[in-house]
Amino acid sequence: MTMSQLEIQNIDQTVLLWLDDLQKDTISAMRHHLHVGTKHDERDLVTNVDKANEQKINALIRSFDVNAQIVSEEGFGDKPTAMNGHVWFVDPIDGTMNFVKEHTDFAIMIALYVDNQPVLGWILDVVDNVVYHGGPKIGVFANQLRIQQPGDDSLAEGVVLLSGARLLYGMFGYDQIAKAALGYRVIGAAGPSFIRVITGQAVGYSSKMMPWDFAAGQVLAKTLGLIVSDIDGQALDMLSSNIVLVATKRAHRDIVELHKS
Repeated sequence: MTMSQLEIQNIDQTVLLWLDDLQKDTISAMRHHLHVGTKHDERDLVTNVDKANEQKINALIRSFDVNAQIVSEEGFGDKPTAMNGHVWFVDPIDGTMNFVKEHTDFAIMIALYVDNQPVLGWILDVVDNVVYHGGPKIGVFANQLRIQQPGDDSLAEGVVLLSGARLLYGMFGYDQIAKAALGYRVIGAAGPSFIRVITGQAVGYSSKMMPWDFAAGQVLAKTLGLIVSDIDGQALDMLSSNIVLVATKRAHRDIVELHKS
């Protein structure tokens, strides 16, 4: 189903209003005692804020887009087997470890795909209160400021962002990628890492991610002419985990070649 630019702009503005309220709620909650638990292991944290944010966002989506399906992190969404129709992706707190321990470098992320095509993405930098949002039909913005396409620097000319755990154990060629880059960093969250790539602060980012980790970033990155794929250079599976790579065209080529070698 094709959506008009006006329809897309209306959806964009609606979600921005949701995120304005969520930003205030999340900052307020962060100043009070957090209820912190774990999921798969002691480093996979979840808080009462993750769960509350997801329930709020999913309820808003179900009221706004009644026939849509939702893929979300904390178990309050659906389990679609295909990308037909409207599919929303929700990460209620991206970078929960950073949220709990550092109080920075975490995000709230939402994305809309229609018939498997990226339509809109939103990454809210909660602490700085900046929403990176947009899509192919309207462009990409930081709040109201349009973001221009970043330069096409090579891996050797820029900073690369990598998954810390996989870099530590030399997985996927990350150790060689880090050595070949001008510099490397570990942020520990997908949203803030995507932000650095789309704003030209980094030439690439790679990590193992679930769909809610990369869906919004992929919309924004592709709109800005960046390449998003798996580490082998293939298209991402939107309904399963992937080793995701987002990079400038030149850095993407450099990274895929290093990984394959």
